[in-house]
Amino acid sequence: QVQLVESGGGSVQAGDSLRLSCAASMGTLANTITGWFRQAPGKEREALAAMVWNTGATFTANSVKGRFTISKDNSKNTLSLQMNSLKPVDTAVYYCAAGSQYGSPWYSTNRYNAWGQGTQVTVAS
Repeated sequence: QVQLVESGGGSVQAGDSLRLSCAASMGTLANTITGWFRQAPGKEREALAAMVWNTGATFTANSVKGRFTISKDNSKNTLSLQMNSLKPVDTAVYYCAAGSQYGSPWYSTNRYNAWGQGTQVTVAS
């Protein structure tokens, strides 16, 4: 099973940008859907964006549309999330995940069977 490792989190000020990366090993992301989720303390895990690896089709949650962009680097087997105009409400642990390219809706955690360990993003006002 593919293993995922996130990087790029940190502490920033409101209005700043961050770029998260998710490196895959022990397998390929071909024939998967890959996604970004976040979880704030006391809240459920929230889907942010996803990409069908083979086609490049993307999905983005309304809550972050226009600010967050998902992308991939095929040669590096890496998924990225560009986050602009960050707000304090974006503070959370961010996770990347991979799952079957067919199945439950892209925003359902049930669709994903491989998860990274998470990276903390903290946005100060």
